[in-house]
Amino acid sequence: MLGSRPIVTFLPTRDKGKAKAFFADVLGLPFVKDDGFALVFDANGIMLRIATTPNFTPQQGTVLGWQVEDIAGTVRGLIERGVHFERFGMPQDELGIWTAPGGDQVAWFKDPDGNLISLSRHVSK
Repeated sequence: MLGSRPIVTFLPTRDKGKAKAFFADVLGLPFVKDDGFALVFDANGIMLRIATTPNFTPQQGTVLGWQVEDIAGTVRGLIERGVHFERFGMPQDELGIWTAPGGDQVAWFKDPDGNLISLSRHVSK
């Protein structure tokens, strides 16, 4: 029923100004509008809505992620823009990229509100 319908993604923020600057200026997502309820971004055809929620605790796991072909290059580019990549005590390379058994790779960073976001590169089987 919903398999052919577009997904809309949501994130909470305490500060719309910081969220807008991070997602537009640092991550490079096109800002569409502030509709009064949420900041709206175009994430490659997927609507990302970032709504103000004054009191929230970020989830413990990843809440948003992007698949990329060149994970090391993308991580380097984001580091140049001031993004800090997280370390979780598992074997991660000097950029913070973890290679899973089978070859998939993941790196994690947080937005200004502490929402955990990932970059991933998935190998074909």
